[in-house]
Amino acid sequence: MDQAGPTEFGVGNGVEALSLESGQAPAESQKQQEYVITSAHAVDKDSWQQVGLMLVTGFNCAYVFSFSNLMLVPLGWAWGLTCLAVIGAFACYANWLLSGLHVIDGHRFIRYRDLMGFVFGRRMYYLTWFLQFMTLLLGNMGFILLGGRALKEINSEFSNSPLRLQVFILATGVVYFIFAYLVPTMSAMRNWLATSAVLTVTYVVVLVAILVKDGKANKTKDYNIHGSEVEKVFNAFGAIAAILVCNTSGLLPEIQSTLRKPVVANMRKALMMQYTVGLAVYYGISIAGYWAYGSSVSEYLPYQLSGPRWGNVLINSTAFLQSVVSQHMFCAPIHEALDTKFQKLDEGMFSKANLGRRFALRALVFGLNTFVTALFPFMGDFVNLFGSFTLFPLTFVFPSMVFIKVRGKTAGREEKAWHWANIIFFSLMSIVTTAAAVRLIIQNTRIYHFFADT
Repeated sequence: MDQAGPTEFGVGNGVEALSLESGQAPAESQKQQEYVITSAHAVDKDSWQQVGLMLVTGFNCAYVFSFSNLMLVPLGWAWGLTCLAVIGAFACYANWLLSGLHVIDGHRFIRYRDLMGFVFGRRMYYLTWFLQFMTLLLGNMGFILLGGRALKEINSEFSNSPLRLQVFILATGVVYFIFAYLVPTMSAMRNWLATSAVLTVTYVVVLVAILVKDGKANKTKDYNIHGSEVEKVFNAFGAIAAILVCNTSGLLPEIQSTLRKPVVANMRKALMMQYTVGLAVYYGISIAGYWAYGSSVSEYLPYQLSGPRWGNVLINSTAFLQSVVSQHMFCAPIHEALDTKFQKLDEGMFSKANLGRRFALRALVFGLNTFVTALFPFMGDFVNLFGSFTLFPLTFVFPSMVFIKVRGKTAGREEKAWHWANIIFFSLMSIVTTAAAVRLIIQNTRIYHFFADT
């Protein structure tokens, strides 16, 4: 793609073109040359409606089955609903801010790490790379685990001696690998988004109907927060991290890179679709699950559904199939980095050479993730850890850092104070919630029996 200016990238339509202020970015032209747009995947191709639908279905994947337990049980009704509203609003604002930083000095940043490296140097490039890839790898492990649980639930409906969870985790990893191999890029998902949407609507409608039935039948609901005072505090911070996970991905620039011009306006339209339609669904299911079962709600919601049998099978089947599509969005930046590094960019994605290389690269990613997931199948740990350690900086801290660097001399005192407050507060939140997640992992590692049926 040729280098383009702010108007060509579509930031002139009511959105201010950003530039690094004088005196803050030495060797400017040299830095721009480091971040030319070179990618094995499609850039500047998709509509905002396609990206918006991808966000809505992606965030309403099988992860929603675990959120009642992870988000509301440790917080209860009052604090739970308050945190859902506040964190959802802040996540929307932070992504809105980050989407406006997609073009600086006429240069389009198709990767988060490129943006941070351009503004702050190589150290921030590698730190962002590390945090992003940790997020995406841990998130993909969570997807593999959820897919395995869905298959195990289907099997248990038809067998009195169900197989171990690890068998279904392995099967899920294989299916995800095949899809990622045949549908290599994020833009290539367009032909699957309608199917994903139908599957999402199917399991959401059936799930909510059963939750309402079970909730009305359950006369002994307990909404109390259990555990010692120390456990309550740590679990509450873990819940905050889980709420963040259900609202943001840490890969907004990579998603935005697929959009056609105007890239800022189109990304913000897609974000509004996510934080209205999408949020209403995944928050609604989380609240309905907690209402139906109280503090005893399972970490995998279909475990507790009363039936009918066909309903349980349908929910788990459609959730598994939908996760095959939605997991691809969250893992695509890893595939893009590997494809750009190892594939022949002067040949097509489906050339003989690139097919062989992509097979090896996808096998490496899903082989490693499937092995680790089978070894440590702790659902909540995956969610809490990458929500705390990686998503707080990527969602809240880094965008404010970029804003201060880019607009620090012209921004008002109140604006700068606001962004510095975000940096400090959310950095502290990242430290505290990471400590809570590590504590949970250590506890579960001690009690988990690696060779017992799970």
